[in-house]
Amino acid sequence: MTDSAHSSNAYFDTVFATQRVMAILRGYGPDETVRLCERAWSSGVEVVEVPIQSPDAVPSLRAAVAAGASRGLGVGAGTVTSAEQLDVVREVGAAFTVAPGLDREVVRAALDSGIPHLPGVATGSEIQAARALGLVWLKAFPAAQLGAGWISAQLAPFPVAKFVATGGMTAATAEEFFAAGASVVALGGALNDPASLPAISRLASRPE
Repeated sequence: MTDSAHSSNAYFDTVFATQRVMAILRGYGPDETVRLCERAWSSGVEVVEVPIQSPDAVPSLRAAVAAGASRGLGVGAGTVTSAEQLDVVREVGAAFTVAPGLDREVVRAALDSGIPHLPGVATGSEIQAARALGLVWLKAFPAAQLGAGWISAQLAPFPVAKFVATGGMTAATAEEFFAAGASVVALGGALNDPASLPAISRLASRPE
């Protein structure tokens, strides 16, 4: 394992040591993004990702990074699929990057830049390729379509993998994925539903 991959794994080990939920805030303007960040943080969800699938999402990431800094919390950049985007998120100050798939060049560029990276995987071949790059933390995407059974099935041959179940997740379905072995569940729209907040708060922290 390279030192940069080890550093990436260690970063996620640290931020997810007490956290079981990651918030994904996609498609909101800067003010709304910060409002939802504050809602997530107040609900006990400390890890937030703001996807930047288009350039007009960068101001929202920038605003979230600034809001997080005031609390001593890092904010990640999602949907990072190119080296050009890595240059942008590094300038903005994103704490980590997330991708929908596994691109070896993006992984290497992120790690060489000292940015922890969470690549998306959906097959055993992709998990094996990520492991060959030294990565342990992986984004299981699209989790709702893959199903909770996919998690337990993949942990059999890849027991060291740590999956962040992402895509179509809700507070109601999270426990099924935790029971199957998911380390973290990523929630998006649920944060916009006040009725879901009590359940999110219960899910957020790891049982002691």
